[in-house]
Amino acid sequence: MRVAIVTVGDELLVGDTVNTNAAWLGRRLDQRGVTVARVTVLPDDVGEIARVVNEYRAACDAVLVTGGLGPTHDDLTMEGVAAAFGRDVAASDEVREWLEADGYAASDLAAGTTEIPEGARMLENPEGVAPGCVIGGVYVLPGVPDEMKAMFETVADEFEGERQFSATVTAAEPESALLDRIASVRKEFDVTVGSYPGENVRLKVRGPDEGVVEETAAWLRERVESPEE
Repeated sequence: MRVAIVTVGDELLVGDTVNTNAAWLGRRLDQRGVTVARVTVLPDDVGEIARVVNEYRAACDAVLVTGGLGPTHDDLTMEGVAAAFGRDVAASDEVREWLEADGYAASDLAAGTTEIPEGARMLENPEGVAPGCVIGGVYVLPGVPDEMKAMFETVADEFEGERQFSATVTAAEPESALLDRIASVRKEFDVTVGSYPGENVRLKVRGPDEGVVEETAAWLRERVESPEE
């Protein structure tokens, strides 16, 4: 299963808010064996949201969109997703009934709170009042991290792929000095290996067979210089 992640918000583009949602979703999808094919940040712009959603839903099995939900002037994600499908947003009886069951009267809600794209399936928000939705393989989630995480878990079972296992080996050598051993791993083992430099270099081994992953990690540990404890 291939999934694209789209995070929406001008504040993300200018660095006022750190994009923790994309990182969390990427890790969570990876745990479920799902391939994350795209991660994109978009402005609060209906046309851009519609364009990218259409591009990604053509290339992937599902698209996860976070941020820009609610009744304020810059909450344009529902409108953008609706436009991608050639639809309007409309007040949803399903959303209204959910909010009323949660103790909210219509008079408590700002205009637009109950609007989702026509024909979409509503997603309840366990941590807030802004609903999400699903339409044509596009999942729309809130931008507030706690709300996004809680809502994703309500649909997590809809994201499945081949389970992947991983192991990390830390090397106290320059990345360039490790190229020969990385090449040997790629030749000898049915795994992928990535190298991530920092104070030390992290070598991350991934594959569908846990035994092969552990065997590869052990092979590397015997052949790289380990950091001093």
